[in-house]
Amino acid sequence: MAKNTSLYFRIVEGRNLPAKDVSGTSDPYCIVKVDNEVVARTATVWKNLNPFWGEEYTLHLPMGFHSLSFHVMDEDTIGHDDVIGKITLTKEAIGAQAKGLDCWLNLTKVDPDEEVQGEIHLGLELLKDTEKISLRCQVIEARDLAPRDISGTSDPFTRVIFNNHSAETSIIKKTRFPHWGETLELELDPEELREEEGTVTVQVWDWDMVGKNDFLGKVEIPFACLHKTPQLEGWFRLLPLGNNEVDAGGKLGALRLKVRLVEDQILPSMYYQPLIDLLVESVISPTEVEDSSALTMLEEVTTVESRQDVAMTLVKIYLGQGLVVPFLDYLNTREVNHTTDPNTLFRSNSLASKAMEQFMKAVGMLYLHEVLKPIINRIFDEKKYIELDPCKIDLNRTRRISFKGAVSEAEVRDSSVEMLQSYLTSIIESIVSSVDQCPPVMRVAFKQLHKRVEEQFTEPENEDVKYLAISGFFFLRFFAPAILTPKLFQLRDQHADTRTSRTLLLLAKALQSVGNLGLQLGHGKEQWMAPLHPIILRSVASVKDFLDKLIDIDHDTASEVPQRAVFTASVTVKEGFLHKHKAEGPQLLSRFAFKKRYFWLTSETLSYAKTPDWQVRSSIPIQCVCAVERVDENAFQQQNVMQVITQDNDRQLHTTYIQCKNVNELNQWLSAIRKVSIYNERMLPSFHPGVHRSGKWTCCLQADRAVAGCSRTHSAVTLGDWSDPLDPDVETQTIYKQLLQGKDKLRNKYLEMPDDDETACNKEKKTNVDVHPDGAECTVQQMKPCQGIAARLLVVIEDLEQAHATFQHREKEDITSVIMNP
Repeated sequence: MAKNTSLYFRIVEGRNLPAKDVSGTSDPYCIVKVDNEVVARTATVWKNLNPFWGEEYTLHLPMGFHSLSFHVMDEDTIGHDDVIGKITLTKEAIGAQAKGLDCWLNLTKVDPDEEVQGEIHLGLELLKDTEKISLRCQVIEARDLAPRDISGTSDPFTRVIFNNHSAETSIIKKTRFPHWGETLELELDPEELREEEGTVTVQVWDWDMVGKNDFLGKVEIPFACLHKTPQLEGWFRLLPLGNNEVDAGGKLGALRLKVRLVEDQILPSMYYQPLIDLLVESVISPTEVEDSSALTMLEEVTTVESRQDVAMTLVKIYLGQGLVVPFLDYLNTREVNHTTDPNTLFRSNSLASKAMEQFMKAVGMLYLHEVLKPIINRIFDEKKYIELDPCKIDLNRTRRISFKGAVSEAEVRDSSVEMLQSYLTSIIESIVSSVDQCPPVMRVAFKQLHKRVEEQFTEPENEDVKYLAISGFFFLRFFAPAILTPKLFQLRDQHADTRTSRTLLLLAKALQSVGNLGLQLGHGKEQWMAPLHPIILRSVASVKDFLDKLIDIDHDTASEVPQRAVFTASVTVKEGFLHKHKAEGPQLLSRFAFKKRYFWLTSETLSYAKTPDWQVRSSIPIQCVCAVERVDENAFQQQNVMQVITQDNDRQLHTTYIQCKNVNELNQWLSAIRKVSIYNERMLPSFHPGVHRSGKWTCCLQADRAVAGCSRTHSAVTLGDWSDPLDPDVETQTIYKQLLQGKDKLRNKYLEMPDDDETACNKEKKTNVDVHPDGAECTVQQMKPCQGIAARLLVVIEDLEQAHATFQHREKEDITSVIMNP
């Protein structure tokens, strides 16, 4: 049984942070670490002690994790950034909250003795003979130790302590991956052998020539364990010196965080197939659209909080089955048929509306990037001061545009209208000319939606409803939110500054009016938007024409192409400028060995060239990738470097080193390459975080270039987003958990209903006499259709529940067997 761990966290805001700058403010940002590995960095909020970030991330961690920490820093343009404080959450603390954490937490002081990481490989043996009693400790190696020296490494040694006995290993200089291979022996007194409460402590320290040594971590093993198992060997996680994190009473400020842990045991595929069959049956052979199905019953037990996650999961399941269009058509038809007032169509957060939103993200994100990215980049680059609201115009923030004196409010408004018209025109033109770029499966889904709305609202006064249904999703729920918050749609690496954010907000409002076909213009409170009304009204005809062309597609044409663009070899999943290490020839300084190159990532190749329009490209086949990992800073004395390790047909390993501009870009590229290579067969179990230079590896100091890696690979650790690979078992497990929570509700409604209840089902029960094969007569109640489906669904839920219980029992037995028979 496989394990799936997903960690969702949102850094909302901070409050009452201490001032670190002479101006009496700070420039705060957050660094997020999972087990002391940096996974994200928020944008810096300048000159603010109560910053708002609103950044969210999802991490897939198949190997699990131990702790999640948030370090608040003050950015300084000169010198090192100041540490303000941190919050550390253990996996157990997060998992204890079924609905996740959503609260303010006070920052605590950062203690170097608590900032430990890594593991140590030990062998412990209790030796008893006639002459002496001794404790033998094999200190083999350690990996991923914390860097304590300015070089980005440490000089580690190990100390073994029991009672008043201690022994130390030699010091290994300049490494975070030391290999000792030493055996330390402590001679014990006979009475010590009878101790039950003693502890064997193994400490790792960084040796310093000047000043005191730095603590790197410890392992504590109860002496009683050696009585039961005289010989222990394995990797042990290093722990802090002691939990000294004391709440400072809010003196260091606080963070508001949202954190949720989803940890599932995934059964083999065969166990999920009955549930998949029921979900498929709901959309390919529905008896009547008003009848209940497994899908409608799922919606009944779905909470408002979980509806978006359920919608995305269902979209992925039906994408995997090649049935996403029938799925959306089924939900949309029910939604349309249940709507009497066209003004309320898809206005609620129903499963249908959420499914359409998530569907567009899953299949259309690359399309959205192609349409919007150039204009979004232009807005960010120009950073114009734009404002239409007379109450918000700040003349001090404008640049003088003439030598006649200060700029007037009228001049600001005129300039703002001109710039907004320019931006809005570019956005609309880019959208209405993008019919051929739009994924075919999205066009077919909109075609079906158009048809259902047209059939339901036939009155002449409802002529525009069929357009509004599509534009409501296309403009209001897809393009407008992406313009408003480009970072959340991966159009930009950082949030917009205050000035640019206001421009984006005004453009998003205008585009929403375009999506509403200008029908609500003049009815709102924001009459100061009136200067944009003419361009919005002029756009209505071209938008309708665009929507007509968008749905002018044959079903057969759409079925011939993959339903998810990310799996199409010709589609670029990620691209941008990076710095590639030039391995050929001697380099005087390693930082000059990195040359700027433009990279493209598809599902088949990682290619690069000097510029985006350069004709000659070099390529790395994705099928040859066997690891994608970070590189230690001390390897090149550079930050944010990753390595792509490939294997040729002769099984020779080749490494390409690539530098990213920041940690967020590094994590995005690591995640993207890992996703397209996740099903490769020859993935490495270990790698070298350093480089082989001057006849040895900079990480573990071993001389042999071909020696096995000194650190575990993380190839399955990815950032969750629209490009996640489809995983039917994980997705079906999510749906099963939702159904499990609503099991009693379904049973009470459908199987324990009174005989005269005709509201939920549409056929009467009939009683027949049937004969079993053994000849015994029995009474069989013919169920109503909805009861039959509910009964089948409940059987599937209970079967899955039993399968989980069986597998968990087996795992416990296996663990017990290992403990009893090591």
